[in-house]
Amino acid sequence: MKEDIKFTPVKVGRASEDICLQIEAAIVGGQLEPGESLPSERELQLQFETGRGVVREALRALKQKGLIEIRKGARGGAFVKHIEVSNVSESLALFLKLNRVSPEHLIEFRESIDQTITSLAIARGDDKQKQELVRGTDNLREFIRQSDPDLEVLAEMDRELNVNLAKMTKNPVFEWVMQAMQLGFSSHDYALYEDPYYREKTIDNWTQTAREIARNEPLKALSSIGYHYVLLRRCIAENGSGADKKSPQDEPATPAGEQPDTEKK
Repeated sequence: MKEDIKFTPVKVGRASEDICLQIEAAIVGGQLEPGESLPSERELQLQFETGRGVVREALRALKQKGLIEIRKGARGGAFVKHIEVSNVSESLALFLKLNRVSPEHLIEFRESIDQTITSLAIARGDDKQKQELVRGTDNLREFIRQSDPDLEVLAEMDRELNVNLAKMTKNPVFEWVMQAMQLGFSSHDYALYEDPYYREKTIDNWTQTAREIARNEPLKALSSIGYHYVLLRRCIAENGSGADKKSPQDEPATPAGEQPDTEKK
């Protein structure tokens, strides 16, 4: 705990709210760092010039916000919480479910984010990062050649590729957003990996996208990103309607404007 942190007395009638705001400001402003303890309840009562019940009410509100955690025991008390991306993603996923956000809205959002991230990754990513992305997609292809690939491992490999791509933007906000999206929801990408046919097409697409990024070809890379979401929309439409899955032999010629298949290595 920082001994020099000082709070000001609160007003009657909104005491709990004032306490919350002051402590939140101290956390956001860096006066209280993650892992540090708040002053004791007794010290908070003295500084805020209020009762124990009001202080405890404020601490409960801060805990509910996810800003602090309460520890029990001799060395317990209120501590500033380390806010992880997983906490944000869980809240985001729950919010989307409760508001019944449609698959199409999620897909539209993800596609626009991926296009921006891809453009920035080409412009800002270095050659080493771009080659690592290509190797990552090659590893993905090797993995699905197994007779019965573990879909959870496959999904984790896909998440890692997406996060590494976001890191190439050199913008931490894109990285955090991508991590939150990958942990909380993935625009129904899981549907692509559950279907053997679409699984193969998706990894072809990942390989093509990574190679165009490595070649510094923004237009081709963006076209490849667009084709990923064409596949996703088709897959969801077929699953939702109960339509029979197409086999690779039954696939029609690639429509104009869509990405052709990646050549097999």
